[in-house]
Amino acid sequence: MTKTSLKAWVLAARPKTLPAAVAPVTVGTVLGAQLVGAWRVDLAFFALLSCLALQIATNLFNDAIDYEKGADTENRLGPRRVTASGDLSSRQVMWAALVVLGLSGLCALPLWQARGWPILAIGIPSLYLCYGYTGGPMPLAYRGLGDLFVLVFFGWVAVIGSCFLQTGRFDLEAVLLGTQIGLLSVALIAINNLRDHEEDAGTGKRTLAVRLGPFWARWEVALTLVAPCLLGLAWFNFGRPSVALWPLATLPLGAFIAARVWATPPSPSYNRFLALSALHLVISAGLLTLALLQR
Repeated sequence: MTKTSLKAWVLAARPKTLPAAVAPVTVGTVLGAQLVGAWRVDLAFFALLSCLALQIATNLFNDAIDYEKGADTENRLGPRRVTASGDLSSRQVMWAALVVLGLSGLCALPLWQARGWPILAIGIPSLYLCYGYTGGPMPLAYRGLGDLFVLVFFGWVAVIGSCFLQTGRFDLEAVLLGTQIGLLSVALIAINNLRDHEEDAGTGKRTLAVRLGPFWARWEVALTLVAPCLLGLAWFNFGRPSVALWPLATLPLGAFIAARVWATPPSPSYNRFLALSALHLVISAGLLTLALLQR
């Protein structure tokens, strides 16, 4: 493999999006271990590998399918896509997506052996929707459902599932934590779709930003950056003041990103806002993790 092709594959994997896979597994695992007072490091490890593979497979499918549907054009404001730019063929990228998807399934086998049918109930839809996010008879991203997909699978499913792997039960705290992490992950796709709303509207990709328009899309960005901190105050009800208060330290960063999005027309500048939102997610997840470890 040449240096150029390796760079193309790294670009296709979209490493800047991977915090959306790492954060929910990390916080869900820590919460579960704290609830039962014991760690299943093996299950946490395979859960992390599986979620990372799911994220990368989704990115690869998205790259190839958007190109085949004509959704990535020369007017694109976001990072270069390897299929549309000709660095890799759509056939190569699709096959790579299937291989990575298979690896995710293999990594999930120990999870199924340990916790049984709930893992199948979570895993099978997750495997399909890596493709179904942009492909299949009802592609979620093309119908304005991509944001909901992120909230459900990179928030509730990933956090509640990771917690369940540690405890063997479903806990209400995991629902709250999953909502916080899920909304922070939605902020990433909301900024991405606001940046691309003109191109998407022209190519028939009806994202939520296209359906709502720029004004309400900006409100979505602001709410998903700020609401998780405010929702976190509910941790007082669980006797965890540190978990409620520590993430409030990220509120200025979230407010700054939201203000810049409001003040800036969609442009390549949004790529910086996207990077800041990924950093916001990482810091928030880190603070939640440290706060959970206090008990």
